[in-house]
Amino acid sequence: MQQSTVKLDRVYVPSEDIVAREIEGELIIVPLAAGVGDMEDELYSLNDTGQEIWRRLDGKSDLQAVVSALCGEYQADPAEIEKDVVGLVEELVRRRILVEKPGG
Repeated sequence: MQQSTVKLDRVYVPSEDIVAREIEGELIIVPLAAGVGDMEDELYSLNDTGQEIWRRLDGKSDLQAVVSALCGEYQADPAEIEKDVVGLVEELVRRRILVEKPGG
């Protein structure tokens, strides 16, 4: 199993190469630069869980704070919440939709 490059003590923010807008309750992410996302996907949307995580990526909170906030709000296993947060952030970092905040 490959080791995660996403760290709980780091802050992640949306890339400057995307635009994200909420339209009729759905979060739509539009890549603005070549190499962001996947070639066959022009738009991305996140499910409700993904949207909750995205909203908490405020440029101030590290991933541990995001996990803690979600644990306080939802009746779910904290380990499962952490796994979901890290999994989504890893995928979005891999697609260059999220980036680690410098100095964060």
